[in-house]
Amino acid sequence: QVQLVESGGGLVQAGGSLRLSCAASGRPFSSYAMGWFRQAPGKEREFVAAISWSDGWKYYADSVKDRFTISRDNAQNTVYLQMDSLKPEDTAVYYCAAEYHLNLAAVPAPDLLHEFGSWGQGTQVTVSS
Repeated sequence: QVQLVESGGGLVQAGGSLRLSCAASGRPFSSYAMGWFRQAPGKEREFVAAISWSDGWKYYADSVKDRFTISRDNAQNTVYLQMDSLKPEDTAVYYCAAEYHLNLAAVPAPDLLHEFGSWGQGTQVTVSS
């Protein structure tokens, strides 16, 4: 099991940017696929972005493609989510997730939520109009 702690959330105006960080501990970070998910009030948790453990391949939800960028620093055991051109509909609690040796390419985006086994506590992102 890996422990995850998110940070970097906050309040930002529409069109602004935020960078979320997720620090991992407990297991070899480089062997974990990492993902970001979000949950808005009254809605189900949904996939946002993921990055593979093996070749750095990145995967985005259509709603954030070209606005959000996921990256990882294996030396720092940290995964990031750079969020640009934020919209009010991006308001949600953002969760970091990890799964050992997960093959992201083999899983459709709607199913990724059920493939990650380790989760952080979440960080609130609020985008005002």
